Amino acid sequence: MKSYWILKGIKFTLLFALFAVAATYVVMSLWNWLMPAIFGVSIITFWQALGIFILAKILFGFGRGGWGHGGHYGRHYYWKGKMQERLKHMSPEERERFRDEWKKRCGGWKYEHWEHQKEEEPKTEL
Repeated sequence: MKSYWILKGIKFTLLFALFAVAATYVVMSLWNWLMPAIFGVSIITFWQALGIFILAKILFGFGRGGWGHGGHYGRHYYWKGKMQERLKHMSPEERERFRDEWKKRCGGWKYEHWEHQKEEEPKTEL
């Protein structure tokens, strides 16, 4: 059983290294193809491309789902679902008290004024 985990660790390490080399090669190729033609900068080596790739990962994140596909925003949808479930099981009076409490805590809601204007507008038929 121990050899299974050792082989799995070696396999993971090799796949990670292969991915890093391939991603670095893609960064280097794109840089050397586009940047000299567009901005007139010099071409870069593999190690410089690796540095740019690591810097981009540090500045822009390491993946984990991306925007709206899990990651930080996936947690938003998790809590939104939990809150909708909680509100669903409340009576209208409890719901109103809950909303009033959160308005008091959060200093009002952004679209509160807009919703009142929306209700006051006369309905016209086209």
